[in-house]
Amino acid sequence: MASIADHLRIALDGRWREVRERTRAELASSPEFAPHHTPDLEQARAKTMRQMRLLASHGYAADGFAAEHGGTGDTGGAVMSIETLATSDLSLMVKAGVQWGLFGGAIENLGTQRHHEAYVKRTIDLDLLGCFAMTETGHGSDVQALETTATYDPATEEFVIHSPTPSSRKDYIGGAAQDARMAAVFAQLVTHGEGKGVHCFLVPIRDDDGNDLPGVSTSDCGYKGGLTGVDNGRILFDQVRVPRENLLNRYADVEADGTYSSPIESDSRRFFTMLGTLVRGRVTVGGSAAAAARVALTIATKYALQRRQFDAPKSDDEVLIMDYLVHQQRLLPLIAKSYALQFAQNELVSTLHALQAQGSDADPQEQRELEGRAAGLKAANTWHATAAIQTSREACGGAGYMAENRLVGLKADSDVFTTFEGDNVVLTQLVAKELLTAYADEVQTMSPVEWMRFAATTVSDVVKKRTAAQQIIQTLLDTRQDNEEDGSLFNRGTQLRMFEDREEYLLSTAARRLQGAMKREDDPFDAFNFVQDHVLHAAAAHIDRVVLEAFVAGIEECADDEAKDLLGQVCDLYALTVIEEDKAWFVEHRHLSVERAKAVTRGINERCRTLRPHAETLVDGFGIPESLLGSAMLDGPGTDAVRKATVPR
Repeated sequence: MASIADHLRIALDGRWREVRERTRAELASSPEFAPHHTPDLEQARAKTMRQMRLLASHGYAADGFAAEHGGTGDTGGAVMSIETLATSDLSLMVKAGVQWGLFGGAIENLGTQRHHEAYVKRTIDLDLLGCFAMTETGHGSDVQALETTATYDPATEEFVIHSPTPSSRKDYIGGAAQDARMAAVFAQLVTHGEGKGVHCFLVPIRDDDGNDLPGVSTSDCGYKGGLTGVDNGRILFDQVRVPRENLLNRYADVEADGTYSSPIESDSRRFFTMLGTLVRGRVTVGGSAAAAARVALTIATKYALQRRQFDAPKSDDEVLIMDYLVHQQRLLPLIAKSYALQFAQNELVSTLHALQAQGSDADPQEQRELEGRAAGLKAANTWHATAAIQTSREACGGAGYMAENRLVGLKADSDVFTTFEGDNVVLTQLVAKELLTAYADEVQTMSPVEWMRFAATTVSDVVKKRTAAQQIIQTLLDTRQDNEEDGSLFNRGTQLRMFEDREEYLLSTAARRLQGAMKREDDPFDAFNFVQDHVLHAAAAHIDRVVLEAFVAGIEECADDEAKDLLGQVCDLYALTVIEEDKAWFVEHRHLSVERAKAVTRGINERCRTLRPHAETLVDGFGIPESLLGSAMLDGPGTDAVRKATVPR
């Protein structure tokens, strides 16, 4: 008979539950995938490659590629399986993501039949090891400004790949230091003396023995803050020639005489279409960071349920640290947010799966909305991971600082995720721009009266575009309780309305301020820069609302009544915590009275108390196999020994 934790896990795993369970079972069945602390670069990299080859031998990568190319075409399954690797080893997750997600994804999504036939099967089987050479020393998030050039020579029908400046060096590239034999290089295409923007080229960089090919200079980034199993490196190109056919030409091609053609006339639209096909990497990074957070919270919670500190009144025993309200306040809201974000991630992956299955028939507007959602959730997931892992480390005291207990490793390995696949602040800004473009052009010439009429309809429509379970959410909104009673804050409709009202207000006033700034400033950059803080707040409010709605939908899908009730309490804690964090705004804008603002804090404390007996059930619902926790303090001494353990100094 399934336990409540089983039902929670099933709900969290969502549509691709079988993929997650299969991946967990594979990871738990082999000692090779046991969490480890290997600070030596050579040993860590060798271990990661052994793990990769073991995965390849089991056909692990097939989900990420189309059936006609040797895969299964299960995009959602591929994302979920790579996310699950993060519970074992983040270096393995990154290495797999680079090889099969980024390098392989570039070939499949940007290439055509000639590339698919020559390279995809070899990439799946690890017969061809590759890297994804986009980021440069001088440019990361601003991909359109990359400096590496690919100049076409019609005399030889070759592209000449070149690094013209020190800042054009490809930098931080996973696989470039040691293992990769070929790079998917993003460079400015030049033909007949005209620049055509950034395109992707397949460039061999090493021979079979691992030696740099002529004109290619690779170097090793060496030790990083973490991820020792990933061989990050740098690449410089000195007039390296590749055949014309090495241009990944799904969206643009160059004929033998140098004539450029593309089915997409606009340079900018072509560029964003190409990048849009690679959104899977951003989705995977966010989900993997969230998986690492769930591991950390599981370790910290289980430790808090065995570690005791200070004498209990009228007892010879000491108090479990999980029984202290302040400790509950540390961990339980983060557990609640992990649940919330996972439901939102599931919904995002389903959307990605559906759109990528449509291929070139996908609706451009839906694709842009997917990219905005992926950017926002990547930022939310990775910032959450940073906070959750750090709090988990602190919650375990000196034991949490020991490498054998894994938390410092998780912290080191996940830290880069807030800037990996896009800096979080830049990505949050992207979310806001996507929302504002729904009406930005139209507001510039409006009078205040026209603007208010416009905002009353259009902004509301943008906000009310539901993410999931539209009818359920509308019913909850219709039955909300808007009163000063503490209990009304536990009303789901009330919570949803507060999130929605905040987003709508911030978005409409951001647009209004942008309209005013455009009238005052000659430079559009100065106008946008003037309201940037407001815009970022609006984007964050949007993501909060999306996540809450996804949580509501996830609860509705849960098949067990007890588990559903528990999820409802967890959802309360998530919603009230978000309101608490932005309490000043709610009070300033009269969405909360002073007394009701105090009730938010009381509500959080109440939910912490009611969830305390279920703490272990909640983290068991994350579904982390015991063998993948990798924390010695949970496996070794019993309660008494742990209680008496001294803290390292």
